[in-house]
Amino acid sequence: MPIELLKETPSQTAGPYVHIGLALAAAGNPPRDQEIWNQMARPGAPGEHILLLGNVYDGNGHLVRDSFLEFWQADASGRYDTAFDLEKPFNSFGRTATTFDAGEWTLNTIKPGVVHTGAGVPMAPHINVSLFARGINIHLQTRLYFDDEAQANAKCPILNLIEQPQRRETLVAKRCEVDGKTAYRFDIRIQGEGETVFFDF
Repeated sequence: MPIELLKETPSQTAGPYVHIGLALAAAGNPPRDQEIWNQMARPGAPGEHILLLGNVYDGNGHLVRDSFLEFWQADASGRYDTAFDLEKPFNSFGRTATTFDAGEWTLNTIKPGVVHTGAGVPMAPHINVSLFARGINIHLQTRLYFDDEAQANAKCPILNLIEQPQRRETLVAKRCEVDGKTAYRFDIRIQGEGETVFFDF
């Protein structure tokens, strides 16, 4: 008997619908009672509390004002929390979106600890980032590193997979201060000059 394969489900770019379903505030709708959003770390979470912020740019250097981002990171001890609970002080997973005015995204979290590869090699502190935006059929995967972790960055086995040192800099967030709080700016460039390095995981 011949094998009948199912037809592939048609794909669609993120469009405006990702905000309506997953970023209610960015779409102008009231949030749900239990919302996975940009508060990954609450005041009681152990570790250094930081603010992440940035913009997303297209290949022409224009702001992408309706992109959607997801973040996955270890806690301050280098452990991933897989038991998600919005009542806990820290969760390893969070979401945010760029705004229609300034086109900026923000995320409140803690600085992650060192995570080891399967072979036991330490990686520099980092945060995994997924980007969804108009015109992107499959979301883009990248990483955010920290510019004040230069020694760890220089030894990171994943960061060193990128052959050109100047391209590695596209993954390094710059430390700054926002309203007296430690912050890191991480701008993502989808294409063109200074294009962010994306990974094929």
